[in-house]
Amino acid sequence: MPSLGGTGTGSAGGGGRRGRWAWVLAGLAGWVAAAVTLGVSHLLAGLVDPGSSPWGVVGDAFIDVTPGWLKDAAIAVFGVHDKTALLVGMVLVLAVLAAGIGVLAARNVAAGIGAVLLLGAVGAAVAWSRPGAAPAAGVASVVGAVVGAVALVTLTRALQAAQVEAVARSARAVRRAALTGATPVVVDPDRRRFLGLVAGWSVVAVVGAAVGAVAGGARAGVAAARAALRLPRAVRPAAAVPAGAQAPVQGVVDVVTANGDFYRIDTAFTVPQVDPATWSLRVHGLVEQEVVVPFEELLGGDLVEAYVTLACVSNPVGGDLVGNARWLGLPVREVLARARPVAGADMVLSRSADGFTASTPLPVLLDGRDALLAVGMNGEPLPTEHGFPVRMVVPGLYGYVSATKWLVELEVSRFADQQAYWTRRGWSERGPVKTSSRIEVPRAGARVAAGPVDVGGTAWAQHTGITGVQVRVDEGPWSPAVLAEEISVDTWRQWSWRWDAVPGTHVLQVRASDPVAGTQTGEPADVVPDGATGWHQVTVIVEG
Repeated sequence: MPSLGGTGTGSAGGGGRRGRWAWVLAGLAGWVAAAVTLGVSHLLAGLVDPGSSPWGVVGDAFIDVTPGWLKDAAIAVFGVHDKTALLVGMVLVLAVLAAGIGVLAARNVAAGIGAVLLLGAVGAAVAWSRPGAAPAAGVASVVGAVVGAVALVTLTRALQAAQVEAVARSARAVRRAALTGATPVVVDPDRRRFLGLVAGWSVVAVVGAAVGAVAGGARAGVAAARAALRLPRAVRPAAAVPAGAQAPVQGVVDVVTANGDFYRIDTAFTVPQVDPATWSLRVHGLVEQEVVVPFEELLGGDLVEAYVTLACVSNPVGGDLVGNARWLGLPVREVLARARPVAGADMVLSRSADGFTASTPLPVLLDGRDALLAVGMNGEPLPTEHGFPVRMVVPGLYGYVSATKWLVELEVSRFADQQAYWTRRGWSERGPVKTSSRIEVPRAGARVAAGPVDVGGTAWAQHTGITGVQVRVDEGPWSPAVLAEEISVDTWRQWSWRWDAVPGTHVLQVRASDPVAGTQTGEPADVVPDGATGWHQVTVIVEG
């Protein structure tokens, strides 16, 4: 095949520039081919199986195979934006791969075709590996890769044809110049056909992605179903939030977290779209009777409301991966009572629609606490990103062992027999919440004026409650803070303290206590394997 390095005549500098442009255009061919592959795959997925679109399934698979330490680092750095960071990373990796495939095809078309088809095969394999994947799940990736390979071939051939024509025309110009004595004319490749193909294939990619989104329709359908849902009244409404539950310090977080501000940490790259019309909960395993509960039947049960604070095990000391909301749902113990767990069972393995699992101690679900199959959050149906139509909420346990979103299954089992998603990756199997506290005002690095300074924050020890909070400055004596009123032992509790600040740089620390474990430990520990410990501290500059 012809070289993409230039026409072979004219100055070395001109040929080098043309060569560089040729490789850039080869990379562009790879990008367009990748876009066509994704667009066509998304179109076919929308028609066959919306969940099999390669972008989503590869993202989910990447999350599953990512080492735990890397996931922890991503959460520590990006927090609730970890999925956005992953998306950006995937786009960058795909851009590099696609450009590389374009350059490879410029050198060897067959090798470029093989690379595109290999990526399609990987996408198909991942789609088929999903829990409950349909037989046709991998078809979208395979067909998309075939069409993408065709796009790559046509674009590469157009570049090569332009190059061949330019070389031939330059050779003719050289011969004419030799006969006439004129200066040879260097002919640049005419890439208009290539650019026209780029435009045409780009339209295919964009239209395929758009039509696929419309054809899938799952997101719009689920959004409409959620908007149409009217939650029933609770047989036991939540008690009103006490007027004194909010700490009287400006800047302390709201004692009830708005849905839009509630943290989201899960393993779903794309938010599962679960239609409540077809949803049901299967309860099976070590039970006397398997139970299947449709959505309408769950809504018709004796629903209760409760304020419950949820916390992520990946929350660092002083972190914000914690939130408090009013949940509406059916107590888990009611469906377990219908199934009748057998003697020896000690764990319930909950499963999400996307395959995630969590291992919850069975006694915790039966001891009378407000462990719920939640359908409502702060007076409205669950937001889709928080588990619509049904999720679990269990006071006193970290979310990774209890708060399964997009819930579809409860399997009564034994810890000795099965492991959940995170316990297979080295985390503790039971995950009780550790007593924690944080300073929210003043913020770390804040500058304040000397004199009285309001200090405030939040502490939590779900299902045992907070009985005290203490603050100290520069490792001096501990002083008791004023506790705000308690909503319940299942929620966090706010606190405030008046500090007589003197000029200088000072370090403030906080610790809490609960009626079971006593004073919060100051021993630092990482989030792995069962939650961080240590006293939160902030450095503050006091100006005289």
